[in-house]
Amino acid sequence: MTTPIVNNISSKEFLLESSLPHSIAIGQFFNKFLKSDARALNIITSSVFEAIKLKEEISWFYPDLNINLLPDWETLPFDQISPHPDLTSERLLTLYQMTQRQFDINLLPVSTALHRMPPRAYIEQYSFQFNKGDTVDIGTFKDRLISNGYFHVEKVINPGEYAMRGGIIDLFPMGSIVPYRIDFFDNEIDSIRTFDVDTQRSLYPVSEIKLLPAKECPLDENGITAFRQNYREKFEGDPSKSKIYKSISKGIPFAGMEWYLPLFYDSTSTIFDYLDPGDIVVKLGNLAGSAQSYWGEAESRFRLYAYDSERPILKPEEFLLRSDIFFRTLNAYSELKKKNNELLEGLPDLSVVRSDNSPLLKLKDYLSKQKKRALICAEGLGRRESLSDLLKQSAMEFEIIESWEQFQLGTNQLSLIVSPLHNGFSSNTFVLITETELFPNFIKQSKRSTRDKNFNSEVIVKDLTELNIDDPVVHEHHGVGRYKGLLELDLGEGITEFLELHYANQDKLYVPVSQLHLISRYSGGPMETAPLHKLGSGAWEKAKRKALIQIHDTAADLLNLYSKRSLKVGYSSKINLEDYDRFVDGFPFEETPDQKEAIESVIKDMESTKPMDRLICGDVGFGKTEVALRATFVSVMNGKQVVILVPTTLLAEQHYNNFCDRFASWPIKIDEISRFKTKKEQADSIQKLSLGQVDIIIGTHRLLQTDVKFKDLGLVIIDEEHRFGVRQKEELKSFRTNVDVLTLTATPIPRTLSMAMEGLREFSIIATPPQKRLSIKTFVVDYSKGVIREAILREFNRGGQVYFLHNEVNTIESMREKLIELLPEARIGVAHGQLREQELERVMQDFHQQKINVLLCTTIIETGIDIPTANTIIINRSDKFGLAQLHQLRGRVGRSHHQAYAYLLLDVDKKITSHAKKRLEAIQLLEDLGSGYYLAIHDLEIRGAGELLGDNQSGEIHEIGFNLYIDMLNHAVKQLKSGKSLDLDKPLNVTKDINIHAPTILPHTYCPNVSERLIIYKRLSNASTRDQLNELKEELIDRFGVMPDQTKSLIIFHELRIDVDSYEVLKVDASRSSIEITFSESVDIDPIKIIDLIQTDRRYKMNGPNKIKVSIAIDSIEERVLFVRNILKDLLLNKN
Repeated sequence: MTTPIVNNISSKEFLLESSLPHSIAIGQFFNKFLKSDARALNIITSSVFEAIKLKEEISWFYPDLNINLLPDWETLPFDQISPHPDLTSERLLTLYQMTQRQFDINLLPVSTALHRMPPRAYIEQYSFQFNKGDTVDIGTFKDRLISNGYFHVEKVINPGEYAMRGGIIDLFPMGSIVPYRIDFFDNEIDSIRTFDVDTQRSLYPVSEIKLLPAKECPLDENGITAFRQNYREKFEGDPSKSKIYKSISKGIPFAGMEWYLPLFYDSTSTIFDYLDPGDIVVKLGNLAGSAQSYWGEAESRFRLYAYDSERPILKPEEFLLRSDIFFRTLNAYSELKKKNNELLEGLPDLSVVRSDNSPLLKLKDYLSKQKKRALICAEGLGRRESLSDLLKQSAMEFEIIESWEQFQLGTNQLSLIVSPLHNGFSSNTFVLITETELFPNFIKQSKRSTRDKNFNSEVIVKDLTELNIDDPVVHEHHGVGRYKGLLELDLGEGITEFLELHYANQDKLYVPVSQLHLISRYSGGPMETAPLHKLGSGAWEKAKRKALIQIHDTAADLLNLYSKRSLKVGYSSKINLEDYDRFVDGFPFEETPDQKEAIESVIKDMESTKPMDRLICGDVGFGKTEVALRATFVSVMNGKQVVILVPTTLLAEQHYNNFCDRFASWPIKIDEISRFKTKKEQADSIQKLSLGQVDIIIGTHRLLQTDVKFKDLGLVIIDEEHRFGVRQKEELKSFRTNVDVLTLTATPIPRTLSMAMEGLREFSIIATPPQKRLSIKTFVVDYSKGVIREAILREFNRGGQVYFLHNEVNTIESMREKLIELLPEARIGVAHGQLREQELERVMQDFHQQKINVLLCTTIIETGIDIPTANTIIINRSDKFGLAQLHQLRGRVGRSHHQAYAYLLLDVDKKITSHAKKRLEAIQLLEDLGSGYYLAIHDLEIRGAGELLGDNQSGEIHEIGFNLYIDMLNHAVKQLKSGKSLDLDKPLNVTKDINIHAPTILPHTYCPNVSERLIIYKRLSNASTRDQLNELKEELIDRFGVMPDQTKSLIIFHELRIDVDSYEVLKVDASRSSIEITFSESVDIDPIKIIDLIQTDRRYKMNGPNKIKVSIAIDSIEERVLFVRNILKDLLLNKN
């Protein structure tokens, strides 16, 4: 390996003579000349994309170097959009590290470096460190958070937020990847723990916490004063008429405030204030051209927005450094110039010819003429194994290596490695070849090395999570009413909370929070058409009875289906746990609870002698593929063959790469049949399949044809079955005779419905989505050229790509011409269903390889390949799509850490329907993934229920509500399974009346947020075991601190409720002076025991045929409840 020659040709300039690419040469130079001097290297790039690429490459070549990249705001000049909190967090951390010299190489895109920055003194002054055991006044700590710009919230989710509950502070510091929970004991920091933003549960303890400023624009007293003063000096007119002036005066941030950053300080810093005078700079690319282009964009947008009196804007020169000043200052630094001794040679055509007997012939010829050593870079382990097979087939000797350093120290002529490099090159000593050269038409899948741990879907009770005033709810005994809020009433024994519900004729019903298990959100159709029942009229009972008869028929049909399936006998798989654990270790993420459950169910199915027929439901990216991989492993290890059927060639290729990746270190043969293969290759694969020489075959419906024979088929995996045609579905049925079948679908099917199906048709619901995948800023706007250009340029500025969805094939070409005229700099590709498949694949490959940066397409992209660099979608005539479809289309973007944008365009000349308007409002509201996601898929859930149960159920679902319908179906299935007949008069849930004569609430002072209280009340009501209740109790103490007496009583109440559930008891009334228990009429009780009790203890007496009263004074609630529990135990009333 040649070392670059460096000449210090003047005190200000180094000349680096090297034939290596920037990333290698720069790293070599830093290690040789700067590391020992503790000097830093600042690389100014012409684009954000170039900076990101360099960071990836330098980090791979030199993993020991600490490399910073100052990210862009990812907004356009004067945008009324603020950067994502994660970006602000990353920027502040980078600036802080620059002040502390905690980096080796800094990457600065010129468009970012031109901006004026917060003063260096501000970053230094407002950065603090706190340690466990420090004495800090909690009030002072709170004041410091406020002065640092942290935002007070009820629940901490994003960087820059904090929440306070008594002596506990939850805090998400800027620059941190996790939030912290700080527990104060008086004025001492007693403990610091990290916590999960979704479950809000603590994770692990730490000893210190670093606090950076929360905003680049401070909203403390100094910042507000400076803003007001500077605003009045800069802008004419009455400031009191300006929304932004009034907003900042109140300390409220507004979207796009970053473009007013200079107004928040007496003076700002430039990037040069953060650099050390002794640092060295490297200029890469056409910096002058990029700076001029960015300035031109800022000036043209200034002309566009400069005349809004309510929102005046700063001139570009007030927030950007002038280009001449920037370059003059930059030129004062020592510079590293790179001169190539011998220019990097591009590589000749080395593409693999799959149809040839020797696919690597071009590569072999090229390497035989070279004296240089060669390194082939694969993009993942699976691809490395595939390339390894190809090299072996071509009788080429090679060595598999793990690092760049290993290649430098080695002597082998040909090596193979996993690397993120994008392009190959030839230097004067070695050749580096990437998959781009070998497979120019291959779609390279970017792998995310980490997946955000998401919330357990059970933690958020979807029914009542986001219940708004006037939303319809269903009370199981009284029907559909409207929710009017939580209300506190004192009925003589302390304050209790009630839900206020309004019914027809202004009737009111107050439901105690202890009975929330009887309440569910109404979701049987549009909210505005929900029926309102009249209390006491009998209409509700009639509607329930009618639904119950139909539900009973459905349940009988399901049981019939089940009995037929249970007669079949299949193969029982055996599992070698040692091998299985080794395979599982290859999964780089933590399984979500849903995923774990699904995997366990699949393995259990495969171990049984009954053939598996399981459906895995979960949105795109929720981890269904991993379930399929584990099932495949089990089957193949039992000597069986596995077939994976997918609807499109692109999905086949994606699955093939995923499977190769995971099975890379196992002696398993994987093959693919698709249009990427020649007829000769396909015939070869089919022959190998019939001889048992292929273990796993992946392909489209081509695999359903009669010439495809298996030696010993064990498992069939069907991806997106609903996308196969009718004839193909019939052919799929023939597979279901005695092999295991696993079907994957992205149409959500309600978790509750799967309970009804348990044992009838096997379901696994994966409802735990990746945390930030759908955090998408959504705008509903009228179609305009300005909006389209702005949206696309915003994405281009950060090196990204755009989907432009135009769902009319006959006008798609004219839309393309409009886009070319509007954005001459864009590289536009067109994709729609009427293109030939090869043409469609070529366009998609070009988009994936970033040869095109705008994909003008129809809904053909609804399901497709994961493209993390595409983070903006523009949907034309968005009013023509359903909520479910908009949700899925929008899910194409937001697959990386970048803020994603969705623009839903409307035709200004066409009036939209009220339904369309509501759909668009809903999708706009549901930007962030969280509880709102469940509401977005209600539409899909009902569709999913229709697919399973038949559409004739929709009338009953509308009348009694979706959730109650499913509960009744569960109940009917259970009754029929146990051989009981249908009882139309028996209520579904017998409500047990329990009164412990004490306030049982979450006080305002303990849990101030109404919505949060409602969720906790509902979760407590739904808890059916002591373990679940104990978990909730621990969570409450963890999140809110020590429980007050009213909350302790609430937990005791629910403990008693759970205990009483296993007894034939209708009512428990436990007051300070007496205890009365009412039994049900069917109770199995020994009368002798009762007589003995009454005769031996005068406190006991019968108070009616099925009531026992005990005259006893017990003040303590715990003792009172314990006494009730002991009576029930003594009388042995347990049904079991």
